[in-house]
Amino acid sequence: MSVSTRTYAIGAVTIAAVALGATWWATQRVSADVFAQCRQGAIAGGIEAIGGPFTLTDENGKVVTEKDIITGPTLLYFGYTFCPDVCPLDNARNAEAIYQLDDRGYEVTPVFVSVDYIRDTPENQKEFTDVMHPRMIGLVGTKEQVEAASRAYRTYFKMKEPENNPYFLIDHSTQSYLSFPEPVGFVEYFNRDVAPEAMADRIACFVDVWKTLK
Repeated sequence: MSVSTRTYAIGAVTIAAVALGATWWATQRVSADVFAQCRQGAIAGGIEAIGGPFTLTDENGKVVTEKDIITGPTLLYFGYTFCPDVCPLDNARNAEAIYQLDDRGYEVTPVFVSVDYIRDTPENQKEFTDVMHPRMIGLVGTKEQVEAASRAYRTYFKMKEPENNPYFLIDHSTQSYLSFPEPVGFVEYFNRDVAPEAMADRIACFVDVWKTLK
């Protein structure tokens, strides 16, 4: 076998081995999902596609990042305080699930991220969240900051009416996102039709597994 032929053969084998190894590793990552017993369905793009860094202002006026907010099990929801119906109901559902978890000895932090960078302030966020749950954290930000946080969690929002209308509405996604401190990060989302009891049960499952990883 000539040198050139041998080099080509070795290269082909190497490429094949790398491809096989990559396939094996991807399969192992999927099958080795430690939270699989808690998850009810597959997440498009994988859990790695959701979550990430953000910089916002909390309800006390302090600039914070995801590292300041996600210090333990954290349930995030993106909406706005002027929302006439969906956001109050969704946040109330989340708060009820957290209260149920409190009764079971699980401490989970609910977070309300405002996508209304025009009207929402730390003050009205605090007023809103204090009614829902004493640990609920309200977050606001500039247009750029809110858009960055929304992109990180793959959420959607759009002003439905001109911004100069003080009563404008915002169309937005309504999922709630369960995240843990890195290196775990985002693990699951909950649609708004999930009842508080079912949400509490599933979150407890994730927290139990997370505790074994610490």
